[in-house]
Amino acid sequence: MGKIIITIDGWSSCGKSTLAKQLAKALGYIYVDSGAMYRAITLFFLRNHIDWTEKDAVVEALKEISLEFEYNEKSQQSEMYLNGENVEYVIRDLVIAEKVSEISAIKEVRDYAVKQQQRMGRNKGIVMDGRDIGTVVFPNAELKIFMTADNAIRVERRFQELYEKNPN
Repeated sequence: MGKIIITIDGWSSCGKSTLAKQLAKALGYIYVDSGAMYRAITLFFLRNHIDWTEKDAVVEALKEISLEFEYNEKSQQSEMYLNGENVEYVIRDLVIAEKVSEISAIKEVRDYAVKQQQRMGRNKGIVMDGRDIGTVVFPNAELKIFMTADNAIRVERRFQELYEKNPN
């Protein structure tokens, strides 16, 4: 059987990434973290003082961005590269988290990210998680999963994730 595209949609902190990473590893597929892409774009905008309220500035900035995932044998994870730089740990910073929702809501940013995600899926053999992955990005994916979780579980998962990154 040939490789397929697997999408995992759902609410934040319900386990999408955990499942996607485990599934990709078990199948020997590439794991694509769509959220990391938006975080990397946010990092680029912040580093380069891009005024994201100005459409022309956003469009010009996006032309300067190259996003790739590379598998790190040591960490056994796909890591985000922005213009050739491994930014996997930088994009998890609270400063990025505070701005990523605002920047990812910009139509031009979403259009750019969707095109990049579709490019990454061209050869199939990927597992991608995030919002709208199975409906907007890959509406014809061979396997679509939608995850939910109780609010108390989601809050606990988010707290644990943030605490592991910064106990303070």
